[in-house]
Amino acid sequence: MKELVKVIAQALVDDPSAVVVEETTNEDEVVIRLSVAEDDMGKVIGKQGRIAKAIRTVTKAAASKEDKKVSVEIQQ
Repeated sequence: MKELVKVIAQALVDDPSAVVVEETTNEDEVVIRLSVAEDDMGKVIGKQGRIAKAIRTVTKAAASKEDKKVSVEIQQ
């Protein structure tokens, strides 16, 4: 999941080297924290949060094959 989010985020931003993805696993949930450069924050979130929602949807679809629950948090 971590690599999936990283590839998507790097394709969206102007500064791919600033993309940092951290993955934390709880008992029944995987939490993915995405951090990008401040200038690229709008590109990852998108208008009215549409791109962020799409990233979350893709990761949830990938996680459903593994019967895991995933949440993606975008941090500043």
